[in-house]
Amino acid sequence: MEEDNSLFPENELLDSVPLLEDERDELEDPGFEAASLPQEAENGAHPKSSCLVKQKNIDANKTKKIAVEDRAQTFHLRKTLSCLDKMHEEKDLFIQKTREELYACRQRMELLHTQQANLAAEIATESAANNVAAIGRLQAASRRLCTELENERDLQAKILAMLAENEKAMWHIKLEQGQLEDFRKSDEEQVQAARQRLQEHAARQLNWEKEAVGRVDRTQLLRVRRSLHMQKEHGLRHQKLVEDAQKNHKIAVAFLKASLGRVRQREEEEEAEAQEHLRRRMEAVLALKNSITANRETLRKFQAWSRAKGQLAEQRAQVEKEVVLAQGGNAFRHLLHQRRHQELEAQTRAFEEQQKLRRQEIVSRILKEQAEEESHKKQRSPSTAAALQTLRDKTWCYISDIFEGKAIAPAASFLQDDDEGLYGDVSQLGQAISCESVQAEPATIPEEEETLAEPEISGLWNEDHKPYQVLKEGADRKPVGGTKMDKDILARTMDRLRSSLIHRQVASGREFKGRPFNSKPEIIHFKDFDVGKVYKKKITLINATYTINYCKLVGVEEHLRDFIHTHFDPPGPMSAGMSCEVLITFKPMINKDLEGNVSFMAQTGGFSVPLKCSTKKCSVSLDKELVDFGSYVVGETASRIITLTNVGGLGTWFRILPASDPSESDELQSVMKMSSLFTYEDKSEKAILSFSEQQLEANEFSPMDIPSRKDSEKLDSKDQDDMRPAEVERLTVEEQAEIVLGEITEGELSPFSSIKVPIIFTPSIPGEVHTRFKVTFKNPYCPSLYFRALGVTMDVPVWVQKPNMDLKICMYDRLYQDSVLVHTRSKAALRLRFEVCKELRGHVELLPETGYIQALSSYSVQLKFLPRHSLPEDAGKYFDQESRVLEAPMTIWVADQMKPVGFTIHAIVTTSDLEISPSEVDFGYCTIYEAIRTQIRLCNRSLLPQEFGFVRLPKFVDIQPNDGFGTILPLETLQLDVLFQPTKAKEYSFELVCKSEINRCFKLSCRAVGVYPPLELSHYQIKFAATVLYDTSVAVVYISNSHLSMNSLTHSVPRIGSEDAFPVGPTSFEFLPPPDSPITITPLVGTVLPGKRCLVQVAFRPVLPEELICQEALRIANKEMETKLVRKDMSARRKELWKQALSTLQPWDQQKQQLESSSDRYQAAQASLVRAFLGKFDKFVVPCVVASGDIKDRNRSEPLTFSPHNTLYLELWCPAVAPPIVVTSEKGKTTLNFGDVAVGHRSIKKVSIHNISPEDLTMEFSVLDPNGPFVLLNPCGRLHTGETQVLVLSFSPHENILAQEMLDIITKRGTLTLTLMGTGVASIIMCSIEGDVLNMGYVIATESVSTSFKLQNNSSLPVMFSVRLDSLSGRRSEAQRLPRFLASPAQRTEVVGTQNFSGQSVFSVVPVEGIMDPGKTQDFTVTFSPDHESLYFSDRLQVVLFEKKISHQIFLKGMAREHMMFVEGGDTLDVPVESLTVVPLFDPEHREAGSKPDPPSPEAEELRPILVTLDYVQFDTDTPAPPATRELQVGCIRTTQPSPKKTVEFSLDSVSSLQHKGFSIEPSKGSVERGQTKTISISWVPPANFDPDHPLVVSALLQLKGDVKEVYKVIFVAQVVTGTEATGAPKSALDPS
Repeated sequence: MEEDNSLFPENELLDSVPLLEDERDELEDPGFEAASLPQEAENGAHPKSSCLVKQKNIDANKTKKIAVEDRAQTFHLRKTLSCLDKMHEEKDLFIQKTREELYACRQRMELLHTQQANLAAEIATESAANNVAAIGRLQAASRRLCTELENERDLQAKILAMLAENEKAMWHIKLEQGQLEDFRKSDEEQVQAARQRLQEHAARQLNWEKEAVGRVDRTQLLRVRRSLHMQKEHGLRHQKLVEDAQKNHKIAVAFLKASLGRVRQREEEEEAEAQEHLRRRMEAVLALKNSITANRETLRKFQAWSRAKGQLAEQRAQVEKEVVLAQGGNAFRHLLHQRRHQELEAQTRAFEEQQKLRRQEIVSRILKEQAEEESHKKQRSPSTAAALQTLRDKTWCYISDIFEGKAIAPAASFLQDDDEGLYGDVSQLGQAISCESVQAEPATIPEEEETLAEPEISGLWNEDHKPYQVLKEGADRKPVGGTKMDKDILARTMDRLRSSLIHRQVASGREFKGRPFNSKPEIIHFKDFDVGKVYKKKITLINATYTINYCKLVGVEEHLRDFIHTHFDPPGPMSAGMSCEVLITFKPMINKDLEGNVSFMAQTGGFSVPLKCSTKKCSVSLDKELVDFGSYVVGETASRIITLTNVGGLGTWFRILPASDPSESDELQSVMKMSSLFTYEDKSEKAILSFSEQQLEANEFSPMDIPSRKDSEKLDSKDQDDMRPAEVERLTVEEQAEIVLGEITEGELSPFSSIKVPIIFTPSIPGEVHTRFKVTFKNPYCPSLYFRALGVTMDVPVWVQKPNMDLKICMYDRLYQDSVLVHTRSKAALRLRFEVCKELRGHVELLPETGYIQALSSYSVQLKFLPRHSLPEDAGKYFDQESRVLEAPMTIWVADQMKPVGFTIHAIVTTSDLEISPSEVDFGYCTIYEAIRTQIRLCNRSLLPQEFGFVRLPKFVDIQPNDGFGTILPLETLQLDVLFQPTKAKEYSFELVCKSEINRCFKLSCRAVGVYPPLELSHYQIKFAATVLYDTSVAVVYISNSHLSMNSLTHSVPRIGSEDAFPVGPTSFEFLPPPDSPITITPLVGTVLPGKRCLVQVAFRPVLPEELICQEALRIANKEMETKLVRKDMSARRKELWKQALSTLQPWDQQKQQLESSSDRYQAAQASLVRAFLGKFDKFVVPCVVASGDIKDRNRSEPLTFSPHNTLYLELWCPAVAPPIVVTSEKGKTTLNFGDVAVGHRSIKKVSIHNISPEDLTMEFSVLDPNGPFVLLNPCGRLHTGETQVLVLSFSPHENILAQEMLDIITKRGTLTLTLMGTGVASIIMCSIEGDVLNMGYVIATESVSTSFKLQNNSSLPVMFSVRLDSLSGRRSEAQRLPRFLASPAQRTEVVGTQNFSGQSVFSVVPVEGIMDPGKTQDFTVTFSPDHESLYFSDRLQVVLFEKKISHQIFLKGMAREHMMFVEGGDTLDVPVESLTVVPLFDPEHREAGSKPDPPSPEAEELRPILVTLDYVQFDTDTPAPPATRELQVGCIRTTQPSPKKTVEFSLDSVSSLQHKGFSIEPSKGSVERGQTKTISISWVPPANFDPDHPLVVSALLQLKGDVKEVYKVIFVAQVVTGTEATGAPKSALDPS
């Protein structure tokens, strides 16, 4: 106890020092944690065991305890030494500071002494001078110095005392350090040794690492050597392979050159044939083009004739109708009979034509049978020379025979096949000829469709050729590429493999169909390649599917594999929109056009990219085929340019020659005439159909009609000129060659270039000149080109430069002018007279009418054209009423010349009228706060566009578009909007004037009534922002009542037109929104007082229709039902189908009610529709009716009278868009229900959001309640397009509450609102222990006792619990606290008392953890097992829920005795803390001896003190107070140990002496059974001679006899206290000594 009461307790020193690593390792030693039971307990439990066994166990325990005690002692000494060093430094620093303060204090004292001496001298001086004022001042200063000196002396004394105290403490610290100096040295040596061992270990580790690095370096060097050796061997092998490849390459080049030579030769021959074939086709195409032009002109004429005929028929029908009506007949019946008669005639004609066609069909069949018979006869006879002709030659012969008029019956055999002839099948001939004439390139004709093909080997297709030969017996009869069965098996296998590789791709409920990848460019085209060069092209493949796809190269077609090489690195999975590149390498080996495909395989199917390789070709053309010089006088010279262009990549030599061969010309004309039968429309089927139709029409005529049609076509090609003797003159003109070529007649035409060739016309003889030229090329594949040159030679001295003057389109009453230029070639002046035909003299004028033209000069005449409205009647035959075309001939008379010079004026005369409909507009009633729009139509009756504009418009009228100005096209009708917005209440009547560009005015009459309503809106149009589905946009509108006075002179008053003014007073309004609209107006009905305004909120919340959602939900349900039915067997499927058929009979309302009850399906359908929503724009006009009066003053049965004219209108623009972000988890639900969560716990839910907008979005989140239970754990700032992110939300309630919050995900495109719901459930646990204290009572040491208690879960959630004991929790901290035995009872807050010496817990609980279901009860068993005697066993049991919340705290108490008797009561004399170093007063031997039957001596007995304090409270001296009472409890512990005595006897001596002093004790002796207690009651009344100032102290011995005898010394302390002392603070216990 002396060590504990020292200046620095060991506990405090140990707690303030941190553990070192090696010390922590020592403390974690199992030998330190778990110690065996003390040997004394075993000896007490088995008193009859042998001494030898005891000694062995004691030695073993001592050996173990010594090691543990050494480590513990070392640990405590280190802590103590560290604490002493720290305190030594602090005390040293404090002493130094104190000494400095003492030194400063002494200096201040010396200074004060010096000042006092100086003051004393000054006082003496002033006293001598008798200066009373100075003396008083100096004396006051002296007194102040004395006071300061006294203060400094006191401070010096305090500092000296403090210094002495600290020096004393310093000496104690040095003494303690001196005692631990040996330990310090040994500890430093141990630390140094540990450091040395650590350095040695580090050195060994470093050596090992160096050896490992050396081994790695050697291994790496060995690998490098092996790699170099392998590279060397690989280089040698590669060099050998290169040499072999070079040798093989030389051999292959030689063979390749020879092969290429043969290939080139064959290609040149083929190209020559192709060029010849192309030349023929181009000639046919040119003729076809001319024929198409002529046919179109003819078609236009027939259409115009048909329209005129139709109009004439309508006029006749109208006239007949009028005649019948005039005669009094039934016009409808007459027209009906006439129409039926016409239909009957048409049916008759159709029947006759059908019969004619059937006859022709019969004749064609007969001819076909005859042709078949002749063919069979010719097959038996040797083939003739005609049979060797190709199909092309036969076709051209057939065409020439037809147009030369030969008989066509014998020609039926030249196109015969083995089965049928061609004469009867006209469509086959049409197909063959059209294929020859319309296709431009021979390479584009597939081999299967080539009808004019020729065999590569002559004689292969002859009739005597035998295609089948008998194979030899040893030859392989298996065909190339396998048998048909092998090919079928291979095709099925490939299809099966492809079907397994191809997967359907479904994204957002849509299945992708189409081409999975798009190629850029779409076709791979190698143009104008050279043999031997290498060409490379890159293409980009872009993923066009919805999600990730794969791409694999399949390859190119078989015939392209020798020339096309593809380099493609598979990129792996590719997202939608991503691309990859493919390199195509083309190395041509032959000069031939190639076509094919590059095939790929994707996850959704195969696709291919077209590939085309084109050789260099020479493509030449002329910009024109006809050069028209016009009219020239003899002696003049004119020049024209014709351009020869080569758009191909191959150049050639050209030469231009006159085409003088008449036979060639006739052949060309015949070809052109034949090709004119066809219609060339880009190789389409129209060519075949047009030819077949014309051929059928030709079959209707006899063979004799063909020459006549040929002659008529010749006449049409010559512009239907008469066959006059001028043909002889034309031949002579051509021979004289008036049209010749210029300087360029031949030369080189480079690739992609053009050459301009001049053509010169020098007229010498009057008449028409026609010359043909031929352009030939050195390249045999380029066909010869032909063009013509026309010119007219005139010998008239006077002529007009423009014989046809076109004045375009002219309007009535407008003046148009032009000049007519007259030329002369005469060498003398001539007199000219200009004459206008008499019909047009009122409209056309030539000025001057007479003039003279000088020699070899020109003369200008002014033409004025002013058409009047009487022009159609005046012009007569020169004016066409339908087409409104004017053709007026003008005449120029030349003196001394009989033949006048004429020219013609062409003009289209039209009106300038603009028509406005309707002619009058009534706007009706309109308030001054709105505008009424009506539409008018403006029609232009003219053939010219006209500019128009509405001028001088009133301020209250507006015309749109373009403010009523614009240009209207010919015969066009424009829709114009007229907006009327009155400015005041009155009746309006006005006219709108529309002016045209020629200053013509057209008027429109309008009228309206202006209304000034009593109420007005702050806004009449609200444009909501684009609102996301199920989001809300709100706008605010104010309704104001500004009607305060009826004085119309000072201001405008509300009225309707010119009616009476609206009364002043409260005015009511009511909004009438459309039904089932997403518009909400608050309030709908209200009253506005005069001079006040009312706020109205307009909310727009777009939603999906309920019907649409229900339909989608039913569709999803049906789809799920079908999926389930597929998986079932047939019997179950039939039952389900029957149930489904019954369910479909339910009405729609019942299904809807069932659907509404199923919220999951409903929300899934709603989410699906929201995801597929494309946007919607609605415009609503909400009327607001106004009435006079207050709605509160009227009864419900008497509604207000609203005027329809005072109605206000609010226009709402409501755009609804799809949400940019949708929820993809849990079927798109936006409501997250966390359910029931225990208070203090957390539940987490995840929500997946997907960006469906086409751009990246920056997200912001609304602020949740910071004190609320909901938390967003991972807010993200950006969501890319097409990206999905997961939001993690937690719900952790702090109380029993139903929580709900809204989380808004805000983007610039809209807001997504998530509804968070959850219920916090408190865990309610009831305990069966009252007072939270469980007293285990007295127990024999080394024995145990158990008791139980119950916990009941009264909450609605299962509760996870765990039980903790404070003695085992390890959370206690006794640092910086006084020892428990030094603290007062009021200061002791520890709940863990004395513990077992063995280290085992005194208290134990079962079970330790588990789960309690709702409403269930859990039993707990607490066991008290002490191993030594103590009265202060205590602990605290905590019931922890969910490892967080402490539900109950139960204090456990227990007492242990080594013997079966105990006494309790009295005042506390010891502390509830035991020291491990305390040694019992008696060792086990003495205790064992004490249990023997021999009575021990009184000196050997242990007297246990019991203090009993009795306070006699005296409130009043007159009234006797009750006696002071106390109680002592004597008990017998129930034990399982064998004992001779079953009871405990007690007795108290000196009872009589106690009674004389006022004590009364009942009972003074007795016995107690096992497990029972008996109470000894003690009362005291002060005797008569009692002195209240001196307390009464007496003692008595209490003897207990049980298994042993115990003697207690009971000390009675009695005193008398007053009432005030008794109610005061309690007194401390007396010191027992």
